[in-house]
Amino acid sequence: MTHSSLIVIRQEHRCLSAMLRSITLLLREHRRHGTLPDFDALQAMLFYVDEFPEKLHHPKESLLLFPKLRGRSVRIDAVLDQLDRDHAHGECAIRELEHALLGFRTMSGTVQCEMRRDNFEQLMRHYADFYLAHMRVEETQILPLAESVLNADEWAELDAAFLMNRDPLAGHEADEPYKPLFRTIVAALHGCGNVGSVLEAFTGTALPTFSDTPPPRRPRP
Repeated sequence: MTHSSLIVIRQEHRCLSAMLRSITLLLREHRRHGTLPDFDALQAMLFYVDEFPEKLHHPKESLLLFPKLRGRSVRIDAVLDQLDRDHAHGECAIRELEHALLGFRTMSGTVQCEMRRDNFEQLMRHYADFYLAHMRVEETQILPLAESVLNADEWAELDAAFLMNRDPLAGHEADEPYKPLFRTIVAALHGCGNVGSVLEAFTGTALPTFSDTPPPRRPRP
């Protein structure tokens, strides 16, 4: 039996993976041509990451799914603890990225331009690697466990929660205030060459790409 909540989680993972890939693609293309990126598009993309995956997707995992899996084993509890720390770190990391983008944009006409570009691109690479590794753990360890141990009542609660506030990039109609945001994002992707795999991921016909070797974890503060 395929549960609605698992479908939603995997679709939204595809969308976040695609968004992260599209940002790095745009940055790489502008770096290659020696041009400045479309700052409005980058700001829209980071706002999407903050508004949907960070504020809607991750809290439902941490507050609803993960507690139902705790107590199964010491190993799984340790994995869940790390995933919760990842979610908390992601909230801080997106603020750091947004600030770095603001610095890049504000100082793009000064001698600091390349230093600011380098800083933003490095932070963006780290963030993308971090979340691709995070989603890989969820997809390979947590979701299969949930499929094997949760009961019908638990799935009904999860399905109801995950079917609310759906991510527009997962193929659902955006609320009216968000439509200009998604038009900006899609226009930016069409304006950059070689975005087929990204657009396929947005429509759910391509799977997210995970690094075979996850990057080292940051030390816990």
